[in-house]
Amino acid sequence: TGKWIARIGYKKMLGWGLAGCLLMTLAYFPIDSVTLLFAVRFFHGAVFGFASTATATIVSDIVPVERSGEGIGYYSLSQTLATAIGPFIGMFLSRHGSYSMIFTACTIVAVLSLVMAPFLSLRKIELTEEQVNGMREFKLGSYVETGVIPIALICLLVYLCYSSIVSFIAVYAKEINMVNAAGFFFIVYAAVVLISRPVAGRLFDLKGENSVMYPAFLIFAAGMLLFSRSCHGASMLLSAVLVGLGFGAIQSSTQTIAVKVTPRHRMGLANSTYFMFSDIGMGVGPLLAGLIIPFTGYRGMYMVAAVIALSCLFFYYLLHGRTALKKRRS
Repeated sequence: TGKWIARIGYKKMLGWGLAGCLLMTLAYFPIDSVTLLFAVRFFHGAVFGFASTATATIVSDIVPVERSGEGIGYYSLSQTLATAIGPFIGMFLSRHGSYSMIFTACTIVAVLSLVMAPFLSLRKIELTEEQVNGMREFKLGSYVETGVIPIALICLLVYLCYSSIVSFIAVYAKEINMVNAAGFFFIVYAAVVLISRPVAGRLFDLKGENSVMYPAFLIFAAGMLLFSRSCHGASMLLSAVLVGLGFGAIQSSTQTIAVKVTPRHRMGLANSTYFMFSDIGMGVGPLLAGLIIPFTGYRGMYMVAAVIALSCLFFYYLLHGRTALKKRRS
């Protein structure tokens, strides 16, 4: 998607992705085997990749450069709200209805998205002959935006830590007898992100990325540490506040940095590279956490995650922070 989006056009790629999402959602209804389910999930993931890369690139293109932190922060809010509301609706329908009701609800949303897409007003992308030829070449730079890799690596580490909460909070809460508090964890998290992310985006634009990133790493690491040591409901919900403040700021800021360090005609590649690394972190994180748990227990595993989160301070300074400081001084 990153390679072809600039040549095909943002709006057309978005349309293909949304149409594919609608078709794949409809494909869940007749499934009667695990093999078919895997096939549908594979292609659903592919078309979702088209749509999500297109939307992120559209936002990156229409937001003024001097307000990129604030603009991408608002866009990230939509993702946070969706990933908070969507699972809640899904669980509600699965308890009080059926999976067919879930697929029907998803089909309605997919249709609404597809109907709204043509009304977007977007500028036409004009590529020079040199840019077109560069994108045609079969090389790493045609599929991955190498300038984004340093900040994407930081993002991968952060998602490794965050995914351990998403994947194991239910069993961890049961083990420490805090199931009720855990039920409100992501509600508190989403509320904090909703309030704090626009502020973090504005600070990013006014003071630069370092003014947001360094405090965010410290707050996120503190949240992971408190989560690992939670002994009562109040401490777990306080950790949700800290994780929301830290992870929310890191997520939107790293995506903004990825866009800032990339030429505008390669923003599709920048976003696809960023999502690729964050998805690797989100996917591999639970596997690595699961390997650690037998040796350390859940609390020990979250302690390790807190240490990794704190180490991101050093890696960020090494890979991007010191360069950003020099540019801001100059």
